Amino acid sequence: MKKTLLVFFLLIFGPMAISADAGKMPAANKEKTELTAAQQARLEEMQARVEEIKSMDFRAMSKNERKEIREELKEMNAEAKATGNGLYLSLGAIIIIILLLILIL
Repeated sequence: MKKTLLVFFLLIFGPMAISADAGKMPAANKEKTELTAAQQARLEEMQARVEEIKSMDFRAMSKNERKEIREELKEMNAEAKATGNGLYLSLGAIIIIILLLILIL
């Protein structure tokens, strides 16, 4: 009975504790990856484009134009995240890892 309660609480509150701790990590502990010259140039292009988009008047645009700009920003955001070379674990993967640790130990 105690073991099932423990597993239940780990499944419910475990991901919350993990995500809360991940947000509190200081920036000094994060390793910075070096960007190549091409990646740095692309990053500067994207930053210039974002600044250009911020200065646009969206009220004068049609719905389709605003949708295209949103899609462009989403693509640039995904591209910027891809160059971060980070390790991302889904919630399902974390739960499976926790369950395997419980079964092993």
